[in-house]
Amino acid sequence: MEFKQFLTVLGRRWMSIVSIILLALGVSAAITFTRTPMYESKTQIFLTVDVRDTTDAYAALLFASNRAASYATVVKSTGLAEVVKKDLKLKMSAEELASRFDAEVVESTSLIQISYKDENPYDATKIADYATDKFTEYVAGLETPGATTDGGTTTGNPEDSQIRAQVTDKASAATQVSPNVVLNLVAAILIGTLLGIGLAVARELLDRTIRTADHVAELTESPVLASIGFDGDIRSAPLLTDLGGFAARTEAFRLLRTNLQFIDLDHQPRCLVISSAVPGEGKTMTSTNLAVALAQTGRNTLIIDADLRRPRVASTLGLDPAIGLTTALVGKTEIHDAIQVHEASGLHVLASGAKPPNPTEILQSKITHDLIRRLRSSYDMVIIDAPPLLPVADASVLAKLADGVIIVVRHAKTTREQVNEAINRLNQVGARLYGVVVNMVAKRAIGSYYYYYYEETSAAGRSGKGDAKAESSGRRKA
Repeated sequence: MEFKQFLTVLGRRWMSIVSIILLALGVSAAITFTRTPMYESKTQIFLTVDVRDTTDAYAALLFASNRAASYATVVKSTGLAEVVKKDLKLKMSAEELASRFDAEVVESTSLIQISYKDENPYDATKIADYATDKFTEYVAGLETPGATTDGGTTTGNPEDSQIRAQVTDKASAATQVSPNVVLNLVAAILIGTLLGIGLAVARELLDRTIRTADHVAELTESPVLASIGFDGDIRSAPLLTDLGGFAARTEAFRLLRTNLQFIDLDHQPRCLVISSAVPGEGKTMTSTNLAVALAQTGRNTLIIDADLRRPRVASTLGLDPAIGLTTALVGKTEIHDAIQVHEASGLHVLASGAKPPNPTEILQSKITHDLIRRLRSSYDMVIIDAPPLLPVADASVLAKLADGVIIVVRHAKTTREQVNEAINRLNQVGARLYGVVVNMVAKRAIGSYYYYYYEETSAAGRSGKGDAKAESSGRRKA
């Protein structure tokens, strides 16, 4: 993954990352503020050697330093802890008491720093002081010949000891050492950030849905002709005629209409099949609004509802679905009587008609092919709303009758495998894929799609767009 793609992923999934950071902070705060605070008190002792000959002073110093490392471990012994526990009548076990002590030798010295942790700051100071005093006696016992044993711990007179342990610093006032609120919260932010970014990248790598124009480019050289943003008013205002002239959805279909003009300048398409890989992608709404957008320019446009299994064009436009393609094919209605007009846009509509038991056979019939050829010659543009490509063969049959196909994919829902299989179906019948329309795109993701044909068109091409609009305006005036 390139750095630019990485930043795009972070931008697209920033809410998930922030959510994980907040979750980590919440867990850290809960643990931090529910834990019992621990307080620490520190003391310090100095080991000295009884030296009567000054020539041996340096050797004695080395001896004391070496001994210090050994005695540091004695501080944490259960033997010393047992004596302290007994004398102070502590309720905890000797093992637990010993685990609360720590000792370390100050580098290159014979100083030992002793620390003790307790839930009570007063007890921390008291026990640290008492244990240090007992430790000095313990050292004297080990280093004094003929020392006595008290409760399992060797003790003796410090004055008779070859090595003496002297307290240089009495127990300090206990300070809270845990939980460390600042450290825990900072750690939670860092862990949450790393975990959030890791999960975001993992989700991106595992996500096989169409989310960017690059995903489309991986599957086909055909461009993304337009991206249609998700509109909360789609149910109450499904058609362009229901929207204002500057609505985002209106502009998206105008862009799609414009891009169609530059698909093949030498052979302008006059018959298009609009399909999708699977149901629920919004292909009927796309084909209907594209047809309306074309009709609004003054072009003589017909939309055919060839989805004989789930026809929706007529109901979307508020027309009668019972009269249409199938009734004309069986001779119950003349074709010119079967075609209805959407008054608001001037769009001509051939609804599906009655649902047949054998849709594929009807669409494969010669009479259907002849009818579509006749209609192509009678209109500037014929839009065929076809069934999805993967569930049934109907769309593949219709694709052979048209100049090309536009596939509608639903943003963050249609998978790359589904689109790839749909393209393979078109290739098998020799149909031409003009491009892809990405539908129901979240507002924050609109910038991920680039209308290649529109952006790569030269300045002359863009002025041609203006000419086309002027020409359309002239047609309406005429």
